Amino acid sequence: MKRIIIIGGGLAGLGAAYKITRATSEGHDIEFILFEKDRRLGGKIFTEIVPDPSGEGRFIVDGGPDCFLTEKPACHRIAKLTGIFDDELPTDDSRRRTWILSRGKLHQLPDGVMMFSPTKFIPFVTTGLFSWPGKIRMAIDLFIPPKKIAPGEFNDETLESFVVRRMGRECLDRLAEPLVGGVHASDPRQMSLAATFPRLLEMEQKYGSLMKGFISTRRKVEEMRRKYPVKPGEKPRTFFTSFVNGMQQLTDSMAGAAGRERMRTGLSVSSLQRTSEDGWRASLSDGSFINGDAVIVATESWTAEPLVRPHDEAIADALATIPTSSSATVSIAFNESEVGFDINAFGVLCPLVEGRALMAATYSSTKWPGRAPEGKVLLRGFVGGPHNQEILKRSDEELVQTVLAEFRDILGLNPNAKPLFSRIFRWHLGMPQYTLEHLDRVALIENRSAQIPGLALAGGCYRGVGVPNCIESGERAVSKVLGEWGIDLAEDHVEEKRYY
Repeated sequence: MKRIIIIGGGLAGLGAAYKITRATSEGHDIEFILFEKDRRLGGKIFTEIVPDPSGEGRFIVDGGPDCFLTEKPACHRIAKLTGIFDDELPTDDSRRRTWILSRGKLHQLPDGVMMFSPTKFIPFVTTGLFSWPGKIRMAIDLFIPPKKIAPGEFNDETLESFVVRRMGRECLDRLAEPLVGGVHASDPRQMSLAATFPRLLEMEQKYGSLMKGFISTRRKVEEMRRKYPVKPGEKPRTFFTSFVNGMQQLTDSMAGAAGRERMRTGLSVSSLQRTSEDGWRASLSDGSFINGDAVIVATESWTAEPLVRPHDEAIADALATIPTSSSATVSIAFNESEVGFDINAFGVLCPLVEGRALMAATYSSTKWPGRAPEGKVLLRGFVGGPHNQEILKRSDEELVQTVLAEFRDILGLNPNAKPLFSRIFRWHLGMPQYTLEHLDRVALIENRSAQIPGLALAGGCYRGVGVPNCIESGERAVSKVLGEWGIDLAEDHVEEKRYY
């Protein structure tokens, strides 16, 4: 019996554990044991079910990611395998609106905007989000030639450089930074497009203009919707998807399917040693140790670095150069009759140039059906990020008061609205920053790890921070280890299906 030690019980670790279980079901003689330093599994996927104080239902509060991109199949596949596919939850697109704070006022995101590019003329020219000079500068993208790339040259630049070059500073400050940079909680001046949105670089080279590229994309999407309309009784296919009972329904189902009896929480791995050319020993925080034939380190880069350093200095040095930032989400519930503003929207984005403490707000009970009882409202605010780490030094009560003040000033929340409850989730150094040369670091880590038998690394700090990316990262780590043992899984040869 081969044993794989998994360090970390977040999405990547659970993805690895569940794949090992599936390999066992194929008849391979392997097992895993997973260690998670926290008292709970799931990592940044954390859903709290809060009873309505009035006793008339419940609130579903996601502390970390509240959804995944529908177009990425990994979550759909896992949901199918674990029996929760029917509990996938689309957004309520009948109420889909996004507000952007600009010069102290809220402006609706114009219809037809894809990423940060307008694709419809009338909504673009009539919006008050941009000044007329800003609109003219954005339209000039249609005539700017693409950047020249020499044969064999690696194409990359920062989000700031790319957007300012193509569409101007105002587009960056008012649209691209909150829409694109905000998803990754990244600094546009440092954010690598090749590592985060390589499609944008490819689109420029293919179409010569971002606006032309996104207009073509919009037409293709519309054509596909006409060709494959949603069937009667079928759930709509929305841009984002969640689960009826919150995102933790996904990680709970993965843990249950993989086998919780092989997972130990509240216990961390303090060091790794080689017991032989093919063996590993993990020393645990309680003073004990466990032996295994392989180890998968599915943690943040700053946790993986000291574990790996005794075995490869270069990998550890690369891990140490992946920056991270901290953030927090603050969810607050109200009686709908008291909020005093129109809740028919998905949320608000606050660009950095506005200088606000609030990065963004989600109208959770509008965006996701069933997140709050009838007559109640659930709002979620985001604070922190690379430009405002100081705010996270505030106490929980101070954070709640800060977010409430921002809700009143930005959203128009009634000053007399009384919160029914609040929940704060802090994510210390939880968001990796994909800066320039990130892909070079990852390539070094992967190439050198390939030379160390029985060692694999996984997580959101390598090739994607999204929920599906993290699951796939853990699965790739298992494939690396099993490949060294000559184990060829049948599922690795099955083309990824479109489950939506």
